[in-house]
Amino acid sequence: MTGPAALQRLLTWLSPAFPVGAFAWSQGLETAIADGRVTDAMRLRDWIVGVLAHGALKTDAILLAHAHRGQADAAVLAELVDLGLALTAASERHAETALTGEAFMAAARAWPSDVFARLPQPCPYPVVVGAVAGAQGIGLEATLLGYLTAATHAQISVAVRLVPLGQTAGLQVLAGLEPDVAALAARAANASLDGIGGIAYAADIAQMRHEMLGTRVFRS
Repeated sequence: MTGPAALQRLLTWLSPAFPVGAFAWSQGLETAIADGRVTDAMRLRDWIVGVLAHGALKTDAILLAHAHRGQADAAVLAELVDLGLALTAASERHAETALTGEAFMAAARAWPSDVFARLPQPCPYPVVVGAVAGAQGIGLEATLLGYLTAATHAQISVAVRLVPLGQTAGLQVLAGLEPDVAALAARAANASLDGIGGIAYAADIAQMRHEMLGTRVFRS
């Protein structure tokens, strides 16, 4: 599937309105805001750039790419699922990727495909998105761009609510991150699994510490 039909489907699947519950998770950003690490648009941009270049979103992108290519092989998908779940840095992050993956799988069954029978449960969100998109012939780089743009938007939405950050400032951050998102999509499309690895320690620790926050709006 290419062109307008592929774009239409990706816009639907990766829309904030698609029922995966992504709005409920902050991936540790709530902790960073509570600690005073992220207090304005510039610090928010730096935080997201780090996660894209060295953290969970880099890992997600590489897993998605391999699931997209391996969607026809149940054994490959099972290995990616095990790897994706093992790489989660915190219990809340594990719950996030498993629950959003499960929700995406349930909602995406509206577009019938035999790939659902090959996907184990629980299944990390990026693995589900990659496998389903690959099975339906949607291009890998377009899928990566859509997934990473949606993930970036979700992080900005957290800051808009909690910093608080104005909508205009949030959109400026999103616009400024377009080259970073595109660069990661291009790298991840050809990356080996050996390319997975992160040094975004502040984000990982923030995810771990989130469950100890006294007042929490988000689930991670």
